[in-house]
Amino acid sequence: MKSHTEYLVLHTPKRYDIVNITPQVEAALQKSGIREGLCLVNSMHITSSVFINDNERGLHADFLRWAEKLAPYGVDKYQHNLTGEDNGDAHLKRTLLGREVVVAVTNGRLDFGPWETIFYGEFDGQRNKRVLIKIIGE
Repeated sequence: MKSHTEYLVLHTPKRYDIVNITPQVEAALQKSGIREGLCLVNSMHITSSVFINDNERGLHADFLRWAEKLAPYGVDKYQHNLTGEDNGDAHLKRTLLGREVVVAVTNGRLDFGPWETIFYGEFDGQRNKRVLIKIIGE
């Protein structure tokens, strides 16, 4: 069995954003030479997420609006912010949308269902954050 590891560095200009990272994951898979296996993609920061869904701009706006409704920004709203932080909401939003995804690799390609795309969700942006891509297989 082989393994391949890459790290993406993302820096969003906005505090909240959703970024399609499927092309970078596909490029890592091609570099790996792995034809059959699994691909793990995870955010290495506790205020951002990785998830799979449809690549549709209206849906992305809906995700951000939904997450904001469930965990609204506000320094005075969270115990975590008593430490001097202002990102208590971002930690909760990350939990809502998830830490990672695992995608099967079949015949050297990500084995997606219809419309599936890998996204990076940012909830405390405007600084560098890493995403791990780990591919294992043969």
